Amino acid sequence: MTMSSMKLLTAVFLIFGTLVPSAVGLPKTPWVQQRTKGHGRKLFGASIEKRGQKVRDDCIVKSALDIDAPKENIWAGLTEQEAVGVVEWMFAQPELNLTVSEDAGSWDNTLLLVELMKPNKTDALSYVDESGSLPARYAHAVISHQADEDPYYQDILVGPLPAANGTTYWTPLEYPYTRKTEGKVRNLDANEDALYDEWLFKVSATISDITLDLWNATALGLDNDTLSIWGIDPVYQEDDQILRWDTFWSNPSTIFDVGSMMPMGLFFMSDVSGRDTSKWTVQGWYYNGIFYETTKEFRTAYWSGKVEKLDGNWDGPWAETDQQGTIPPLDTMAPPVATAPQGARYSVDAERKYVEWMGWSFYIGFDRDSGMALYDIRHKGQRVLYELGLQEALAHYAGSDPTQSHTAYLDTYYGFGPFAFELLKGYDCPSYATYLNSSFYVSETTHTHLNSILSTVGNYDYMFSYSFFMDGSIAVEVRASGYIQAAFFAKNHDYGFHIHDQLSGSMHDHVLNFKADFDILGTENTVQLMEQVPHTTTYPWSKGKVFNTMKLNRSYVENEDEGQFNWGFNNQKQVFVVNQDKNNKYGEHRGYRILPYTGSAHLTVQNSTVLKNSAKWAEHDIMVSRRKDTEPRSTHTYNNQDTENPPVDFSKFFDSESLNQTDLVLWLNLGMHHVPHTGDLPTTVFTTAHSGIQFMPTNYFTVGANVETVNMVRINYEDGDATDVIHFGAYDGTCKLDYEPAFVDLWEYKGDVVVRKFPYSPDDLYYETDSI
Repeated sequence: MTMSSMKLLTAVFLIFGTLVPSAVGLPKTPWVQQRTKGHGRKLFGASIEKRGQKVRDDCIVKSALDIDAPKENIWAGLTEQEAVGVVEWMFAQPELNLTVSEDAGSWDNTLLLVELMKPNKTDALSYVDESGSLPARYAHAVISHQADEDPYYQDILVGPLPAANGTTYWTPLEYPYTRKTEGKVRNLDANEDALYDEWLFKVSATISDITLDLWNATALGLDNDTLSIWGIDPVYQEDDQILRWDTFWSNPSTIFDVGSMMPMGLFFMSDVSGRDTSKWTVQGWYYNGIFYETTKEFRTAYWSGKVEKLDGNWDGPWAETDQQGTIPPLDTMAPPVATAPQGARYSVDAERKYVEWMGWSFYIGFDRDSGMALYDIRHKGQRVLYELGLQEALAHYAGSDPTQSHTAYLDTYYGFGPFAFELLKGYDCPSYATYLNSSFYVSETTHTHLNSILSTVGNYDYMFSYSFFMDGSIAVEVRASGYIQAAFFAKNHDYGFHIHDQLSGSMHDHVLNFKADFDILGTENTVQLMEQVPHTTTYPWSKGKVFNTMKLNRSYVENEDEGQFNWGFNNQKQVFVVNQDKNNKYGEHRGYRILPYTGSAHLTVQNSTVLKNSAKWAEHDIMVSRRKDTEPRSTHTYNNQDTENPPVDFSKFFDSESLNQTDLVLWLNLGMHHVPHTGDLPTTVFTTAHSGIQFMPTNYFTVGANVETVNMVRINYEDGDATDVIHFGAYDGTCKLDYEPAFVDLWEYKGDVVVRKFPYSPDDLYYETDSI
């Protein structure tokens, strides 16, 4: 009797804080099989382990292999000198009227962003695939024009680089956006300082006697305030009228930043249209299910005893993340660890941010708004994806109160780059992982976060994982953790669970949009659909008997009118990106299947009152459009500033163009429908808030690429006994475990390294490191 058993061992390492499998392996051994008497099958070229054979102990631990990328990383970002030159050049242009950020007030123009303008794909391919020259380099800059009654943000293009008088110019950047207004979008946050000092605290003062009576707490803009005030995002926009709802939150009394779980249940609406705060007005109050038209009406009702008084929400041990409760059995023992017995099996060009592993290779790019993206992803030298990365992350809330019902965060407005903080070795990632830094520009400084890249945006921690497998598959996963934004429990039963005192878990959808620019054996691809459907039929051999069975229906997504759809009932619909001009020897199109990995989600809300046209990408699981240099992103960082007419209205990408054998982009949504429960206290955990998608080769290889690995074993057995243990060339000895890396010196945690760019201060590496 013969048993053949094979297990594909996949290791992972973390680079940039993002999961990718571990690297360079040994050459495969051919499977040449011959039947032999008494010993099952013999493999020529394989090693057969004998019972009792001594194992070796000759491990040589090595770090990641240091290699040189085959090309420059044209997506990596500006060099230090390029950034310095651009900032100095822009401050020298009188028409821009720029003020250094630390000296600027609410009526000054400031430079918000300077970063690399990613090259158009048409230019990039000439360089990476052929012998073309490096694409000309330009900077993308964002200016906040606030020295105006109608403030606005403006995207501009600066170049060519390096910046120099006489050759460098700036021009409004509008070609990548659906709205052609010279790169301008209104700025609804120009009065942010006045919002608090001249308005919210002023309104709060008018009912401070009520807040003292209700909670013995106030919010007056003083150091001893025990309440905070904040509200909806984005603000509600009706033409030129800007309305906002704000609510009171109790201030945490400890170091734990749990303010988003402390709603007090009292809300007020303001008309904050225009920049003249003296013209702003209170439009009403809401408490415990009752709306009051004016402050006077609310005060009269309250002090006449017509308002039912409810307690607020206060912090305590229930909201703290330090250890508490019964310790699980054996939990005090050292935890299990992943090990790399002979060191790393991957290769990295750290300067160019280029990675190789087991036939895979890719470049890493990074920007302030959306964080990390991968470029020129190749398997065995053949590009599979030109670009793969996050576009936007939406958290759309719902509730009975006006704050939860008006909130839909678009997180690139805050940026993933600024909040990609240093990782803890041995905790966030294995201690032996290769860590890379990430940099971004803010307020005439470049911030470098060492050993990054998990992002903490507001109250949520995001983890993005890109996994590469030896069978040619890729998986993209998102996990979310952190403190929830909770609702006040009164009248909120239809929108969440009662989870603590006066606290309700506020229901919300997370939808995270990814761009996947596939190049399957070239840039000309097609999306094929294949659906398993019930089928009733007779066969020539069935003698008239009717069979209830199933069959395959095949079709193609012919044009952009058909390019937005969902996964379908029972996951019976299969989606492929294929190259119809590149068939395998059996006539099947070579391609990649796109399928849910751990579940995905699109937005539950239809025609969102809050988002309007600013997040049309969130409405389906899968969206396929013709790739264009003029449509590089599905969104814009300031889409929340004009929700009716945003800089990028994704719905305008779809204008009936053919999708047959052309350069395609798949826009894919991951996400979670989240109704927080008591298990989300004190924090949501990564294990449950989890979504992923997989790209799986289909008819792409002649046989499965997994058989190439030598990390397998076959056992022959007969009459209940093993007769042979066959290895295929992988290391079969033992290694002494060096456990020291598991105990990392966490006192080495540094956080920010900040270099001032204007005036340039390269020797002051920690300039204002207390701020983002």
